[in-house]
Formats: sequence, structure tokens, C-alpha cells
Amino acid sequence: MLDKLKVALQYCFPQHGLSRLVGWIAAAEAGKVTTAFIRWFIGKYQVNMSEALESAPEAYSSFNQFFTRPLKEGVRPLDENSHSLVHPVDGTVSQLGPIEEGRIFQAKGFHYTSTALLGGDPTTAEPFNQGDFATIYLAPRDYHRMHMPLDGTLKEMIYVPGKLFSVNPLTAENVPELFARNERVVAIFDTEIGPMAMVLVGATIVASIETVWAGTVTPPAGKQVFRWTYPAEGNEAVKLKRGEEMGRFKLGSTVVMLFGKDAINFNPELENGVVTRMGEAMASRK
Repeated sequence: MLDKLKVALQYCFPQHGLSRLVGWIAAAEAGKVTTAFIRWFIGKYQVNMSEALESAPEAYSSFNQFFTRPLKEGVRPLDENSHSLVHPVDGTVSQLGPIEEGRIFQAKGFHYTSTALLGGDPTTAEPFNQGDFATIYLAPRDYHRMHMPLDGTLKEMIYVPGKLFSVNPLTAENVPELFARNERVVAIFDTEIGPMAMVLVGATIVASIETVWAGTVTPPAGKQVFRWTYPAEGNEAVKLKRGEEMGRFKLGSTVVMLFGKDAINFNPELENGVVTRMGEAMASRK
């Protein structure tokens, strides 16, 4: 009953207004108040600050600086097999598997379409038909920068407006088409193994989503889908290496990755609930 109430309340409260308010607070530089809140957060969620480049709470002038903290050099080494795909984030596997007839499994019998996830254009989703997907949830304690699973050249970025439901496991099991309903940023790359989409899904109190090439992407004005295309070569081309940072969440959320048909084999030990660490092997190339 309590779980149902938690989900039902998300339909009622002003998701965007609350998230923007929290974003304003998270960006505030409030001195000792900020430091005290960061200390509380570290204790509440058991954040491992020994891995952070700056381990002292006082080192961060705002909560956003703390939440998107960089890690020490070498604490997330890339898998030694340079042909493997690496995990893009610290998190927990929510689901992974085949994209069957354009449908992606969410949880408990819920599915959503790759077309809806990527912004509604079937031609954008077509290259991923009969491919594979992986959904990774980032908890509050996790490192919140996203990295590249393999080398890629950015082809298109899409901002898709939407709701801001929580993306925790409880909500994923109870809100239909959750990841295709929430606000999100889609980055589509050309890679050596074909197309790859990295979908950065917003959530309750996620103040913004950033990419390394565009800065803060959400929220732009209006409620329409925005698309940006990028050249493959030249000064405006965006080429990122395996393991290189590609974006970050200001407060946590979920990453959904899509790959084309016959592109990858996921590591056999990966399944729902497995903890991921950025840089560890996620999949091999077919």
C-alpha cells in the first residue's frame, strides 16, 4: 500500500517546478549550510569519498559541485582489452537484452518503443531494430559523470521534453513507458560497430543534464523536441574516445544505451541488479 501511495503521489505534485527549485538550491553557494548538507548526504547515502579527487566536504562550494565531483586519477581504469565496450557509468543494471520488434523491456511486463524513447521519429530508431539495449540506474551514492563505452563520433543530439517521474526501481515497476515519458537527452554516435545511442533520462529533482560538447541541455524553452546534427569531420565534429567523459547529471538518473543488430555480446554475468563500475568490461564486439 505504501509503495502504491509513493507512486501515486508522483502524478500529483508539480514535477518540473519542484525539480527546478531543487536545482536552484543545489547550485547555491551557502557556505557552512552547503557543507553541512553535503556531510549529511555523504552519511545518509554512504558515499565513498576516498575515491573523489577532493574528499573533504568543505572543498565544494555548492551541492552541484559535490554531486558531479571528479574522481582520482586511476580509480576507474579502463578494461585492458581495448576491443571491449566498457560501462559508461557507476550504477546498477536495471534491464538489458534484445530490442524485439522495436520494443524495449522496462520491468514487470512493461515495454516501451525505441521510437518513443528516441523522440518519436521512426527513421531515428530504425538502425537499432533487432539490436540490443542496456538500462543502468544511478543511485544517489554513485559517481554521476557519464563516459563513452567505445570510440564514437557524434551524429545527432535530441532533446525530448517530458515528465520527471522518479526512475528508481519502484517507479520503473509501476509507471508504464517510464523512460519514454520522462524528459531526456539522446546522443547518437557513429562507431566502429555501427550506431550507438546514449539516452540520458531526467527524473524527479534532476536539475539539468549536461554534455561535454553543449553544456547544459535541459531545460530549453518550450515543450517541443529539439534536434541538433553534427558533422563527421572538421572543427565542429565531436569525436570522443572510449572512456572519455560525455556528460553528467546534476542529481541522479538513468542511462539507456542502444546498439544495432549483431553489434555486441553482453558479458554473461550481467543481469538485473548487477552493480556496474565505469571502465569495467560491459560487452564484447561480435
